[in-house]
Amino acid sequence: MGMMSLSSVMVLVMMLLVQVSSTQYKVGNLDAWGIPVDAKVYSKWPKSHSFKIGDSLLFLYPPSEDSMIQVTPSNFKSCNTKDPILYMNDGNSLFNLTQNGTFYFTSGQPGHCLKYQKLIVSVGTYSAEADALSPSSSADADAPSYQNAFGSIPLSQKSSSSSLQFSTVVASLACAVVVGAIM
Repeated sequence: MGMMSLSSVMVLVMMLLVQVSSTQYKVGNLDAWGIPVDAKVYSKWPKSHSFKIGDSLLFLYPPSEDSMIQVTPSNFKSCNTKDPILYMNDGNSLFNLTQNGTFYFTSGQPGHCLKYQKLIVSVGTYSAEADALSPSSSADADAPSYQNAFGSIPLSQKSSSSSLQFSTVVASLACAVVVGAIM
């Protein structure tokens, strides 16, 4: 095989590795994006994940009943839903994390933000500001308590574990392709 073909294979392998190492997270590991019973559900959930560029957040909700908006930090703090940065209302809203930083989300429905249906996600770095804007409570239960609009409460699971296993398999196959191309 010529050098041109080998470099083409290497580029393809690298693109595959980057693509499979990203993770799609269902927001809160919940069946639906909605008003939580426990005010800390959406403030605890992002702390258990390390979000990176290439990951995405999936907000699931009945489109006739809710929406998701991205807002500024000051609008997040005051629950001002006017002039959002981004507005999605299709019930299957996917937000791609394309840069490092802190992102602020809330429901676009009147009153939902005041009932703690809001989320702060930090990509690449820990945000002390995110902690300052999260709801506080004297009781900090280990297991979240929340309304469930679509069925039974899901078991807590790490979304990234299956992605990591899949990445390992793809990386092994990519190495075999490269070795085969060299021989």
